[in-house]
Amino acid sequence: MRIEIDGVTKRYGDVTALDDVSFAVETGETFGLVGTNGAGKTTLFKLLVGHDRPSSGRIRVGDTDVAGAGRRVRELVGFLPQIIGFPPRLTGREVLAFTARARGVSASDRSARIAEVLETVGLTGAADRTVDGYSGGMGRRLGLAVATFANPPVLVLDEPTAGLDPEGVAEFHRVIERIRTDSDATVIFSSHVLSEVETLCDGVAILHDGGLRAVGPVAELTRRTSDGAIVRFHAEETEAVAPVASGFGDLELDGRVVTVTTRDDDVIDLLDAVDAVASIDSIEVRRPGLESVFSEAIARAADPDGGPTIGSPAGRSTDRPCTRVGSEGARR
Repeated sequence: MRIEIDGVTKRYGDVTALDDVSFAVETGETFGLVGTNGAGKTTLFKLLVGHDRPSSGRIRVGDTDVAGAGRRVRELVGFLPQIIGFPPRLTGREVLAFTARARGVSASDRSARIAEVLETVGLTGAADRTVDGYSGGMGRRLGLAVATFANPPVLVLDEPTAGLDPEGVAEFHRVIERIRTDSDATVIFSSHVLSEVETLCDGVAILHDGGLRAVGPVAELTRRTSDGAIVRFHAEETEAVAPVASGFGDLELDGRVVTVTTRDDDVIDLLDAVDAVASIDSIEVRRPGLESVFSEAIARAADPDGGPTIGSPAGRSTDRPCTRVGSEGARR
């Protein structure tokens, strides 16, 4: 289901938490919302799930105007807040049984739906353990099970991997990919981890000081922001390599690992020049990722003459559907 955020401003007294924010997330997309602390991410999510109303502007989920929609919003949007807690002596299965009753799922259908959701989030083996014995990652996955229980067409996840260890993050990513594969749900989540957004998301919006600073498909934004390349290789003779490589761009040395940020057109010349003075191996060439988009967007925000928002304010062209790239395609 499509999400449309149109000219949304939110003020709390003299503080403007969001300032004329507009973008769209297409049906079936996974979309990232990133920004520094205080950028307005959580405020936007509160508006999106109907916990608060914008001072001006409009948010639509499908054909529903979120402001004043009440229970209808809860039917359309599954929400995983940053901080979530469950009664510690309940088991995961009992939490979901309570959710089933609250959602009006018939008694005859509850067991099958609970089993299905537990399987999706990878908690089948821990379903009958009490929640106070769950790890942080398991607790987040149980929260996602609650959010997805009624098969909502939209999922809103507020920093779902915050505080998780690497194993918990990886498992959460697998769950998100499973949801993407098995449903048409539109997923929007916030994160401070840009590599996470770059890996999982079709599109991204960058907020800073309440304003929208960049928006669009991840691959398009990274191409548009920089025509450079990051070249990394191993070299034995770093003393000989350094003066040569530094002539092609920014140079970093870490033991035998040499990293040069240069123009795309200069990559071959760089490698030829270095190869003439040293033995090199393990060559890796990649484009600057979402980090460079984020840095440029924040720099533009700080510069009064920095220019307009990077990307299209609408997030996507409205005259063609969003293309969702599968795991064997060009998804980043």
